[in-house]
Amino acid sequence: MSNRIQNDEGSRILVVKLSSLGDLFHALPAVTLIRRARGTTVDWVTQPEYADLVRCFEGVRRVIPFPRRAFVSGFLPFLRELRSEEYEWVLDFQGLVKSALVTRCARASRRIGPAFSREGAHLFYGELAGRKDKNRHAVEEALDFVSHLGVPPGAVEFPVAFPVVPRPEPGPRVALAPCSRWPTKNWSADRFVQVGRELRDRIGATLYLVGSAADRAVCGEIARGIGQGVVNLCGGTSLVELGSLLQEMNLAITVDSGPMHMATAVGVPVLAVFGATDPGRTGPFGGSHRVLTAEGLDCRPCFANACRRSDLACLDRVSAEAVVETAMEMLGEGFRFQVSGVRKE
Repeated sequence: MSNRIQNDEGSRILVVKLSSLGDLFHALPAVTLIRRARGTTVDWVTQPEYADLVRCFEGVRRVIPFPRRAFVSGFLPFLRELRSEEYEWVLDFQGLVKSALVTRCARASRRIGPAFSREGAHLFYGELAGRKDKNRHAVEEALDFVSHLGVPPGAVEFPVAFPVVPRPEPGPRVALAPCSRWPTKNWSADRFVQVGRELRDRIGATLYLVGSAADRAVCGEIARGIGQGVVNLCGGTSLVELGSLLQEMNLAITVDSGPMHMATAVGVPVLAVFGATDPGRTGPFGGSHRVLTAEGLDCRPCFANACRRSDLACLDRVSAEAVVETAMEMLGEGFRFQVSGVRKE
């Protein structure tokens, strides 16, 4: 079958990318290139907690929530909605058996999955895109679908539109995203306190703590430690509201987490501290960002959610002083843009 793409505004494309927050953004540039070359909109299957976020992605016509937590009662209504239209292509960017089953259940002429698929997912596809190669960024991996479909390569873009909600607080605006689901990704709360205090005292920065409801205890500890100049929004925003907040920031200081990828997508410079994971694989994508890691450790990246050394040296050896100095460098460049009258995006 020819992979040559033809524009056809009557055709429909279904994207299957169920989770997680960062992974959705990793797929967006590839989906954008395919959609624009095809000259059509896309429908997208994702988990319910991400549905409103995906509706903010450019060109998404319809979001179909996958009932992960209410599978027994919700599957038949989901299946009816999924099969209510016929698609020319179904593109599964997830590569797991649950996403492959969704791909197989959809009415489609072609079902395409990733070469890195697991759990026997490849049995449900008609085609595999690209080659299995984990030694590259996840954004680049998703672009395998672009070349597989004969779409011309193009610039990596993250077209997402969040409502504009200006922030009234003074000074440079710096988001702090200190938490992920893995302890081996989480730089210490004490270090975030040090960084927040230094940026407040040296340049009058306002610090914004962000995260999920599960992160409230840690963010509360950091907020109390910083004191004045902090706005603790942890657990108090939807994903869309978080996007609106982040796009108003001058800098985001993060660990390897969903808010890091969201900040990257809205064009905010990111300073990320990495421990157990590989920034070459899941770091902030693009040249305007900085990543700090511990040098001289043979054990990293270990990709484990528990430290086998029991000392989290990969995180502990990244000093607050190094983060502050890097942040000052990044903010200095950003504010030169602001002084010249060009809004930094």
